[in-house]
Amino acid sequence: MVRQVTARALNALLRSDAPAPQLLDVREHWELDICRLDGITHIPMRQVPGALDRLDEERPVVVICHHGIRSQQVALYLDHRGFRQVLNLQGGMDAWAHEVDPATQTY
Repeated sequence: MVRQVTARALNALLRSDAPAPQLLDVREHWELDICRLDGITHIPMRQVPGALDRLDEERPVVVICHHGIRSQQVALYLDHRGFRQVLNLQGGMDAWAHEVDPATQTY
C-alpha cells in the first residue's frame, strides 16, 4: 500500500533540513504550463514505464498530479517495481493550491 502525504505535510518536509524527496510530476506538459512545484522531475504518466532510470530507487519519491488519482496509480506502479519509499500527494496540485499556496493557479 502506498502512503499518502498531505500538501501541508509535504510543504513542511520541503522546508525542513531533511533531504528533499524526488518530486515526480506525472501530469501532461500543458498542465505544467499552468502550475508546477520547483524541483520536479516531469515524466507524463504514460511515459513512466520507459523512464524509470530517471528515478533513484534509494530516495523517497513523492508522485504528483492534478487531484491525486493519476499519481496514486503511478505510485502503486513504482511500489510494484521495487521502489520502497513512495508517497502520493493526496489531492494533488489542487490541494497544494488550496492548502499551501493560494497563489498557485488552479484549473
